[in-house]
Amino acid sequence: MTTAVLDQSLSRTGWPGASARDTTRVFLARAARLRTPAKDGSMDDVLLVVAELVANAIRHTDGPSSLHLELLDDAVDVCVSDPSPRPPEPRTPRRNGTGGWGWFTIQSLAIHIHIRPAVGVGKIICAELPW
Repeated sequence: MTTAVLDQSLSRTGWPGASARDTTRVFLARAARLRTPAKDGSMDDVLLVVAELVANAIRHTDGPSSLHLELLDDAVDVCVSDPSPRPPEPRTPRRNGTGGWGWFTIQSLAIHIHIRPAVGVGKIICAELPW
């Protein structure tokens, strides 16, 4: 079976979020040619989760981070590694623009989330989204 996989190191300079989104769009276009998404908003959901996980890795850690995307049988696996062993700290979402929506959004879109230690140091956060 032909599949789609992407592995990208995330730069800590320039626009790492924009670069990750651009690369994700290319990956999703290939994934859509291999298998039609489950719903119209599948691509947007994956892009949103990538943006949130990458932003959090860059904002809350120092050191190397990476993005891994993989087309599974019925999902896209989005994994972001970072050098911090600390798990995400959910905050109560606020409507005044001070945040708290990222982890809440990821949890609401993903069908499965798991966090595992990275080889050496840090963690890998993976979220599977319907495809």
